[in-house]
Amino acid sequence: MPESPIRKLAPFSEKAKKSGKKVYHLNIGQPDISTPKVALEAVHDFSDRVVEYSHSAGFESYRKRLASYYKNLGIDVSYEDLMVTTGGSEALLFALNSCLDVDDEIIIPEPFYANYNGFSISAGVKVKPITTSINNGFALPAIKEFEKLITPDTKAILICNPSNPSGCLYTKEELETLRDIVVKHDLFLIADEVYREFVYDGNKHHSVLNIQGLDQNAIVIDSTSKRYSMCGIRVGCIVSKNKEVMATTLKFAQARLSPPTLGQIAGQAALNTPQSYFDQVIAEYVSRRDLLIKGLNKIEGVICPKPKGAFYAIAQLPIDNADKFAQWLLEDFDLNGETIMIAPAAGFYSTPNIGANQVRIAYVLNKDSLQKAIDCLDEGLKVYPGRTI
Repeated sequence: MPESPIRKLAPFSEKAKKSGKKVYHLNIGQPDISTPKVALEAVHDFSDRVVEYSHSAGFESYRKRLASYYKNLGIDVSYEDLMVTTGGSEALLFALNSCLDVDDEIIIPEPFYANYNGFSISAGVKVKPITTSINNGFALPAIKEFEKLITPDTKAILICNPSNPSGCLYTKEELETLRDIVVKHDLFLIADEVYREFVYDGNKHHSVLNIQGLDQNAIVIDSTSKRYSMCGIRVGCIVSKNKEVMATTLKFAQARLSPPTLGQIAGQAALNTPQSYFDQVIAEYVSRRDLLIKGLNKIEGVICPKPKGAFYAIAQLPIDNADKFAQWLLEDFDLNGETIMIAPAAGFYSTPNIGANQVRIAYVLNKDSLQKAIDCLDEGLKVYPGRTI
């Protein structure tokens, strides 16, 4: 099981804090945005004498509300097409275990969410990465590049849209290209769409559930964590119109009995969150993104494409090794008693020796803190012993 690039430097961060340094956390997607009051109040007002199990697929009332949420987005699914899970992580584990056998292969565009590696290892599945480039904003490669990787053991393609860690957003044309591949080769297309609401600059998110011809191939992974800024609730869902897939995932759900009861109560209440909440959150993330990208690209030797969605960016730095640099920032550097924690991007690649000089940055801090973090990075790069320019 690989180490998490997001959390593996935590001991150095804790040590830095104990020494008196303030650490700005750019390493993890834990938003500082307030959780909607309706969700918090629903948990606070829970008055049942017993916190019971729910149905293994989740409360029917919650699933029906989720189906209405998707229909409002133009995604026509019934409550029987979805199942509530313990976070998006469990939804992905269920999808992998339901659709692939041990030693089967899954193609994933890299860089990708680091835990995909861990989930795949847990399911006994082999990851076949297809590399995208920072130089073109991590756009999908051509069909022929995918087809070079397809073997008789290939059973699925997994994407994250918008992407964690790069912030890239796949166009409808790119998704139709993926449709052509999976239909031709009888594969599943698993789409992690947990950042669906966070799309910027007038761009539109396209769900794989809305791509014509994918009804039996498409599986969506979703979550309340980032949408409503309540990561600790641990409630997500898996959605597919493929009845066989859903019947199989239910077997795994029954084995773990029930998703979190209080989490579902919060999740159902959160569906009453007004659009004004998202308008404000999106405006805040756009403002933070613009501050970050402008600040990073002003630094000599730094390359950072402008993300179109989510709240992450991949930056290429003029350094020898991002793991060494990230640890050095915590152990040996501070600017007026402050430093930063970043996630080395090599852990978001499966191909060896790629991304060694890249980092993932989560713009989940307020703008004052974000500016101070940028200043720390700028000054740190000037004095880092492994600087390459």
